[in-house]
This record gives sequence, C-alpha cells and structure tokens, in this order.
Amino acid sequence: MRGVLSDRMGAALLMAPLLLFLVLAYAWPFLGVVKWSFTLPTPGLGQYDALLTDDLVQSVFIRTLRIAAIVTVVSVAAAYAITVVWVRGSPAQRLIAEFCILVPFWISVLTRAFGWVALLSNRGLINTWLQSIGFISEPLTLVRNEFGVVVGMTHFLIPFAVFPLASAMRSLDDRVLLAARGLGSSRTRTFWTVFVPMTRSGIIGSALIVFVFSLGFFVTPAILGGGRSVMIAELIYLRIFQSPDWGLGAAISVVLVLFVGALMALLFRYVRPKQLI
Repeated sequence: MRGVLSDRMGAALLMAPLLLFLVLAYAWPFLGVVKWSFTLPTPGLGQYDALLTDDLVQSVFIRTLRIAAIVTVVSVAAAYAITVVWVRGSPAQRLIAEFCILVPFWISVLTRAFGWVALLSNRGLINTWLQSIGFISEPLTLVRNEFGVVVGMTHFLIPFAVFPLASAMRSLDDRVLLAARGLGSSRTRTFWTVFVPMTRSGIIGSALIVFVFSLGFFVTPAILGGGRSVMIAELIYLRIFQSPDWGLGAAISVVLVLFVGALMALLFRYVRPKQLI
C-alpha cells in the first residue's frame, strides 16, 4: 500500500511542472480573455448579446462550421484512401504513400497557401493551361472564395487525418477479413461491410482532429479567401488588431474555446479514449 502511494506521489511530482506550465501558458491568459469579454468596453453581457444579434458574427460562425464540415469530410475520405495504400499496399506503393504523407510536414503553411494561389489564381497554372487547350474562354474563379479555402485547408489537414486511420487499420485482425472472404464475400463487400466498420474508431479520431483544426484556421483562409470568406480566427484578429473591439473579439474567442471543449466532452462520453489513438 505504501509503495503504491509513493509511486502515485512520484508520478504527481513528475506531472507538476507540466501542469504548472499549462496553467501559466494557457489557463491564466484565457482567464484574462474571459475578463475582457465581460468588461470591455463596458462591464456586462453586451458582447455576448452582440454574438446573438450581430448578423456579421452569425454569418461568420455559420461559414466556419460549413467550411469545417466540408473540409472534414473531404480530408478524411482522401486520407482513408491514402492510408489503405500505406498500410496494405505493396512495398513500392507504401513508399510512395509515405512520401506523400510526410513531405507536406516539411513545407510551411504559408508556403503552401501561396503555392495554391499560384495554381488557382486567374493567371495561375490551372486557368492558363485550361485556356491554352481551349477548354475555357474565361478564367475560373478558383481562389478568393470558399472553394480555394477548402482546397488549401484540405491539402494541409490530410496528413493529420492519416495517423489515427493508420493506427486503426494496423490493429485489425487479418483473420477476420480472411474469414469473410472464405464465406464467399467479394473484395468490395468485405471492404465496405467488414474493413470500414472495423476502422470506425480511426475515422472518428481523424474527423475530430480535422474539424477542431479547421475551426481555428487563420493563415490559409486569410490568403486563399482574400477577405471574402472570413472565418472565426480571422474575425477575432480583425476585432482585436484592426477595429479595435477587444471585448467582442474576446467573447468570440471564449465561445469558440467552449464549443471545442463541449465537442471533446461529447466525443469522450460516447467514444472510449483508446479508440482515438
């Protein structure tokens, strides 16, 4: 009994510096933001009332949720296909898939965003090529709108969605798949009725990671949206540094943090934590 208590005390002492760092680096500044949301410019709930009545703020919230949902679906679907090749493909296929997964981590988000601008702008490579072959007469509007934002965010987030899926796929028992094939199931039916349901935990984990990241994206929407597809993070920046309306910006930040926390709480309530690893 005494040994168990000493082990727990030792673990608590090891965790104490990390907890102290989290409190000083995150919790304490966040409490300051909460204070701003209730005191600036005047004390009260006026800033939270503005969240419910301001059409601009509501439209940005709706746009953010819509873009985050689209990016989540597209990113997880693309990551699933890549992960299947990475985990169950031939050695050559695995090498190519691993290259495609890891190389994006070596390129900064800013460089990738401007790369997509070079590809998607009116005089970019895609529009220039389509016009040169006579497929279109006028350049397509592929950037400075929600389409460009979704493309850039999806490209950035696909690698993050791969790893929970890979963990789920590698934990599968191949004997289950062989049993399904032995009972007469086709490869396609085995994939959709056995393989995909058994990797559900990875799908949920990937969707959570991508959706939460999407809610707080700033650089990519600011560059590819061109100020026409403003999302929550950019709105907070504008309210804090350009308006300035610190109280409303702080209130939006608090609501965003609480929303993400509620999402995490619901997920861990209905999904076992080990399924997300």
